[in-house]
Amino acid sequence: MAGFDLIIFDCDGVLVDSEIIAAKVESKLLTDAGFPISAEELAERFAGLTWKDILFEVEREASIPFSASLLDASEALLDKKLAADVQAIDGVAAAISRLKGPRCICSNSSAHRLKAMLARTGLDRLFGEHVYSAKEVGEGRTKPAPDVFLYGAGQFHAKPANVLVIEDSVHGVHAACAAGMRVIGFTGGSHSYPGHADKLTEAGAETVISRMVDLPATVEALSGWSELL
Repeated sequence: MAGFDLIIFDCDGVLVDSEIIAAKVESKLLTDAGFPISAEELAERFAGLTWKDILFEVEREASIPFSASLLDASEALLDKKLAADVQAIDGVAAAISRLKGPRCICSNSSAHRLKAMLARTGLDRLFGEHVYSAKEVGEGRTKPAPDVFLYGAGQFHAKPANVLVIEDSVHGVHAACAAGMRVIGFTGGSHSYPGHADKLTEAGAETVISRMVDLPATVEALSGWSELL
């Protein structure tokens, strides 16, 4: 059968240009707490991770204990900032509308944040109820664990080997590959950095695009390749 059983989209940095907003908020909080880091460095090193996982990584690296209030402070600040400023990735709605077959979103963001961002950008109409948060799948199952991707595929009874994922982060690509899925990397968000495409390829993405206008043709090409396997 031609095509993919399912196309899964990450949200932050793929559908909405939110990663740079999060990086600015979180880098300031970390810097104020004693771990100086720029928004650009944070986006490069930690894009795709939850704020909780970023704090764990920094604690291990720098031996700086963070209070639980820092976790809550980021969530509140970021929710407010995203609600006011987040925009859709350029051309993403038109690109998705040209794709055939089932699609869903699998993200590390919370369910309430996903709902707010998708509503603000008008992308909610393209996915309906098929929006899945890793935080809702289970504790400790956020990317780079594959659980949310496998959960999404399960909702459509799709075989992982015939699922295509669109991801912008190394952690997300690792999660998709661990789930046994194929991956297109995306570097069109404002948080992208020199060498971003190379890192996604090294993590397991079959190809990388920087413009959403190229997505339909890339999906079609990968679908054709799968028919030759």
